Amino acid sequence: MSDASAPSRGIPARDIRIGIVLMLCGTALFGCGESVVKLLTRHYDTAQIVWGRYVFHAIVFLAIFARSGIAAQMRTARPWLQFSRSAILLLGTLLFFGALRYLALADAVAINFFAPLLVTAFSIPMLKEQVGIRRWIAILVGFGGVMVIIRPGLGVTHWAAILPLGTAVCYALYQVLTRIAGRTDHARTSLFWSAAVGTVVMSLIVPFSWTAPDALGWFMMAATGCLFGLGHYLLIKGLERAPASVLSPFIYSQLIWATTLGFLVFGDFPDEFSIFGALIVTGSGLYVWHRETRR
Repeated sequence: MSDASAPSRGIPARDIRIGIVLMLCGTALFGCGESVVKLLTRHYDTAQIVWGRYVFHAIVFLAIFARSGIAAQMRTARPWLQFSRSAILLLGTLLFFGALRYLALADAVAINFFAPLLVTAFSIPMLKEQVGIRRWIAILVGFGGVMVIIRPGLGVTHWAAILPLGTAVCYALYQVLTRIAGRTDHARTSLFWSAAVGTVVMSLIVPFSWTAPDALGWFMMAATGCLFGLGHYLLIKGLERAPASVLSPFIYSQLIWATTLGFLVFGDFPDEFSIFGALIVTGSGLYVWHRETRR
């Protein structure tokens, strides 16, 4: 008989606690990074903000992993796979940062949390996994939750609400491709390619939408790269301590940060429909996690 604790058997309780703390800290940094991005959208083009996020993320990556050798990090057995997953992540980032220009932080994050459900759906054709009827129902219910937040056709939510839904699709594809890449490449290699592809592509695009930042603008752009870069690093370290089946539910704590920071920094608080839709999406995601853990 299997249960939710099965994947963590044999792992010291102290490591699991440390893994959970690292996951919570990582999601907190993501929430802070998204808040800084939303502030930057008031003065800079989305492409320039994404450029800053990737450039300074790459600097953080170099600072953390330089000792282990950059050449060793970039070696991959499947360069086209790494490029494809990195390009998809870049597209998802552009869509999400574009959404933050128009949407409340909590709404954008809640819609984006449809991604874990899409990972389950995409795993059928791409990973040859089997998905039962219960998880399919959970995916459909989760999509219903997204529709409750967006409320298409009612003129309630901004048209940009479709952007984080596109981000969810990109992030789900990115995660599935990352799983495939993980069969032959180390996680640090995937991180290197993500940072490198984003930096190079955005450096080619950003001159067409460049606005000279002041000192505060440079500081905030650097902050986005540092916050997201360190957040990813903490998630990796957390997964080294505890299994993903234990840590996955804690990723939803990002909704708490998004709601809190959205209210404190921007004065935005989701209405009752957005809260209800977010609960549906979160509940569906947790149910899919529960079913996959039992399997």
